[in-house]
Amino acid sequence: MDIKIKEYIGYNADEILNLYKSVGWCSYTNRPEMLEHAFEHSLKILGAYDNEMLVGIIRAVGDGYSVLFIQDILVHPEHQRNGIGTKLLDSMLKIYPDVYQTQLVTDCTEKTVAFYKSCGFLPYSEMKCEGFMKIKY
Repeated sequence: MDIKIKEYIGYNADEILNLYKSVGWCSYTNRPEMLEHAFEHSLKILGAYDNEMLVGIIRAVGDGYSVLFIQDILVHPEHQRNGIGTKLLDSMLKIYPDVYQTQLVTDCTEKTVAFYKSCGFLPYSEMKCEGFMKIKY
């Protein structure tokens, strides 16, 4: 498998919604207009491609100087466990090498926590910080 990481330009609703559906992110797929607007207003989006097929995506928001927030990082289940998520994250971090703080929010599973720790991220609790979120349903 020869995965290429490149900037995701434009918005193809079918490929994006299919990718998000494949990982069960219905909070996005139930609001396709919100997802399209989110893509349009993101700081940077990178895609992982197997030939021409989009198999992963990373989406960052923020200012790119003081804060970079990894809003979405996902890989199609058939392509997981092949280093694609790591490639996406590394590629995004190389674009913003001097950003002061890079943050993300994720589910609290052993696999996910281990992945982000292996990438150099620390839980807020280990930094004596607390995170808060307010969601509009």
